[in-house]
Amino acid sequence: MTKESINNNFITVDNSSLVDKVEANLVELLQSRKLKVGDVIPKEIELVELLGVSRTVIREAITRLRTMGIIESKKKKGSVITSPDIFGIMSKSMNPHILNEETLKEIFEIRLVLEIGMADFIFQKITPKDIEELKEIVKNEPASSESHLFNIEHEIKFHGKLYEITGNKTMKTFQKMLLPIFDYVHNSGLLKKEVQKRKFVSHKGLVDILENGSPELFRNGMRNHLENHFARLIS
Repeated sequence: MTKESINNNFITVDNSSLVDKVEANLVELLQSRKLKVGDVIPKEIELVELLGVSRTVIREAITRLRTMGIIESKKKKGSVITSPDIFGIMSKSMNPHILNEETLKEIFEIRLVLEIGMADFIFQKITPKDIEELKEIVKNEPASSESHLFNIEHEIKFHGKLYEITGNKTMKTFQKMLLPIFDYVHNSGLLKKEVQKRKFVSHKGLVDILENGSPELFRNGMRNHLENHFARLIS
């Protein structure tokens, strides 16, 4: 490698590091000014003076924020704050084949916690029509889970309906992202412990609790329904 190429490499690394810092400083600046969705961000020349860097660096930092969906260009207005598609950005990296084992296990744990914790939201919103739809979803499933029933199609239909009942669109979107990873971890061998040979509360059992029980009973039922997964995670 020539001396010239080495110097060029050093310049590239330094420039990248500078853009990283300016990007972070720019986000802090927007936050400190309490800019909201639709507000115009400062012009390039003002940012150059405020942050003490060249227009080239400012433009690169702004391009990054635009790619992340934090700002967008508007005709006759310039760059404005927008509401980023958080899950759209996240979904690009939610591929089980490119995540390390620790991250996969932690995502697996997040789904368990979410489904136990949403009991109150479900009971607040659930209707007789929802109960009937849940009964239709589970009518062909076994009455109780031998060992532990995990079928990705059953999970998507049943648990997806629970997320829908909460009325929380963000939670529903997150669930769609979590289930493929949950399925992958369940079948990948990352959880070393053997499946316990016992019965767990089934989807049908959970529907019965939703129809006749309480949030507390549902939390306990869901915890039991997911018990095998907890047992394989916690020593």
